[in-house]
Amino acid sequence: MIAELNRLVELVEGRLDDDLDVASLAKELGTTEYHLRRMFSSLAGMPLSDYIRRRRMSVAAADILGTDDLLSIAVRYGYGSTEAFGRAFRSVHGVSVGDVKRDGGPLRTQPQLRFRLTVEGNITMDTRITDRPAFLLVGHATRVPLIHEGVNPHIQSHIASLPAAEHERLKALSDTEPAGLLQVSADVDADYAEGSELTYLHGVAVTGTAPVADDLDTIEVPAGRWAVFHSEGEYPAALQEAWAATATDWFPSNPWRLRPGPSIVAVLDRADDFSTATCELWLPVERA
Repeated sequence: MIAELNRLVELVEGRLDDDLDVASLAKELGTTEYHLRRMFSSLAGMPLSDYIRRRRMSVAAADILGTDDLLSIAVRYGYGSTEAFGRAFRSVHGVSVGDVKRDGGPLRTQPQLRFRLTVEGNITMDTRITDRPAFLLVGHATRVPLIHEGVNPHIQSHIASLPAAEHERLKALSDTEPAGLLQVSADVDADYAEGSELTYLHGVAVTGTAPVADDLDTIEVPAGRWAVFHSEGEYPAALQEAWAATATDWFPSNPWRLRPGPSIVAVLDRADDFSTATCELWLPVERA
């Protein structure tokens, strides 16, 4: 996977002034766009689309200093107008094109990325691979922004709005793995960009053989393989660290890749105040 990401960076670098079709790049690398975008974002700390824009604007700065033909520069880097190019340029460098032409800067250059795998060897990831038949996720869903670290107040507010009796009702519906009350993230932005919206469902997994009440939201989950990661400790920090480690440690070291589908957290045990918890993180995977 590390080799794939480095080759992706090389392909991007050779096509900064050309059309960039990430799906085609992923096909060239023998992987999927979904997995490539998720792994890039997790390891680089920025969405692939942001990296491409930053690299393009870094290279474009040299062109701006060398010519007055701004429209040709804008078109060269994939923008239909000088106004759109100017907005992208300012978003990266913090100054306008005119400022740079007049003063030569300041410029915020995005270096070309290189990915390296550092093996620490001091943490063993407790993981299992399981095949699951198709099932339904049922519960109460809402749209929330993605937050990488700390408690997500939007999710917290959504859960708090449900009466205690509703939690018990949902628990009684659970009849298949993942067991118990679940925290489900679906329709996640492929770049996994912080602040992007996702569908959060507080609910349970069911076989789908019984009718679902009209007041419950549902997510259909097709049959497939899952990687299940065990996490315990301070909540949600330990869970978020395990989630990050799947990208930095587990996927680069194992012949699996992410496939489209919801990410599921099953809380197996927790302190009364939820300061600590034992969880399972379920991620849909396929052979790389």
